[in-house]
Amino acid sequence: MLMLPALFVAFVVAGFLSWQLANARGYWLILDEPNQRSLHTRPTPRTGGIAILAGASAGLFTAWITGGYALVALPTGISIFTLALLALFDDRHNLGAGLRLLIQMTVVAFLLYSSHQPGLNTLVYAATFLLLVWMINLYNFMDGMDGLAGGMAIMGFGTFALLAWQAGNMEFALGCAIIVAACAGFLLLNFPPAKLFMGDAGSTVLGLLAGVVILKAHVDAILPIWLGLLVFSPFIVDASVTLATRMLRGERFWLPHKTHNYQKLVETGWGHKRTVLAEYALMLACSGTAVAAAPQSLPRQTVIIAVWTVIYTILIYQIHRAEQRGDPQT
Repeated sequence: MLMLPALFVAFVVAGFLSWQLANARGYWLILDEPNQRSLHTRPTPRTGGIAILAGASAGLFTAWITGGYALVALPTGISIFTLALLALFDDRHNLGAGLRLLIQMTVVAFLLYSSHQPGLNTLVYAATFLLLVWMINLYNFMDGMDGLAGGMAIMGFGTFALLAWQAGNMEFALGCAIIVAACAGFLLLNFPPAKLFMGDAGSTVLGLLAGVVILKAHVDAILPIWLGLLVFSPFIVDASVTLATRMLRGERFWLPHKTHNYQKLVETGWGHKRTVLAEYALMLACSGTAVAAAPQSLPRQTVIIAVWTVIYTILIYQIHRAEQRGDPQT
């Protein structure tokens, strides 16, 4: 019951600020102008990340006041707000991909240094560093369609909240649930047709938090890392396969494009709403599989991951065929 006030506050604050930002003027109006690589057709405010961050912060503060829960360590809080400020500054002044990546890497390095875990070797730290940097960027890459990134946050963090609650880790569960509530408030204005985008201030922060949650769940024996990655695999697979394909083709992979699988579905005639609902179904299937697989033995979990690898291979192949045929009814 102590969860409810914090979740309510996070939802209301995020929803109210989302409405305000969708109708903002002056300094707070930062528009995402449509171009040849966009899926939207009209200028749309992209400051929804402020609403998500404010809603989550209000929820965390409420949890501390009502239940004494200190859910976010100081280094994590500093990293989150640094990323958000970087994104907002970049939206106005265009820092460039190289400088953005350098600052993101610095933020992740600071976070890992500040939360030093005894007994971990250099290889583990390097892998953790790469995972967090990649999660920041892949979530940003995948934030290109109405309702997609917000829906992934609700499904992904909601799954970890459920598993942490089942494991009796109430602080972890509450932290994840507050993120869900804040994203749900934002999604009121972001579901197709979107009146507000979360922008980089939302997507990069959610990417970092997704990586942190996956790692923490593994360390706390709530969910092994391979199943944690499965929860967010709708984003991880699409972004990773797309990036690898573009690199192999010698393309300038750091530039905006329209070659993600969800973008291809929209372009072949599915439209925003049908595509995002199909993505939600995929997210739900991945989350449900992870929950069901969590208590299973390692060999069974390995088989489950192998099955999902086959499923993704088939899905990507079918989308590619539909794109080649120009078939809107895949």
